[in-house]
Parts: sequence; C-alpha cells; structure tokens
Amino acid sequence: MSILEQLQQVNNAIAAIEIGGQEYQIGSRRLKRADLSLLYQRQKELQGQLEAEKSDGFGLANTSVAIFDRR
Repeated sequence: MSILEQLQQVNNAIAAIEIGGQEYQIGSRRLKRADLSLLYQRQKELQGQLEAEKSDGFGLANTSVAIFDRR
C-alpha cells in the first residue's frame, strides 16, 4: 500500500472519530475506534514521508543555501 493510500485511510479514520465519536454501543455490541492521538501521530509521519518523496529524498525541498564570501 502506498504512502498516499495509507494517509487517506488514516484521514478517513480520523474523520470517522471526529464525526461519530471514539466509542459507541448499540444494545450489547460495542465499537471502539483507534486512539485519536495515535492516528494524529501516524498522520504526521505519513505526511512527512510524502513530502520527502516529493522532494529530493532528503526532505530538503524548503531549504536555502547562503554562501558568505569574505571579499
């Protein structure tokens, strides 16, 4: 599964929790979704990996170099 697909799944899981709640019960059946803080952490990791893929592979896409020459 690609990083983009993983990120989409994590985003869907976050949205499900934010809309429907972390846990609910219908009769004797109970559903508890993944821990929201872990999903946010994974989302951040995947976004970082995706940005690294888009850049030169080193994550330096937004880096500038300045050379100060004493003349």
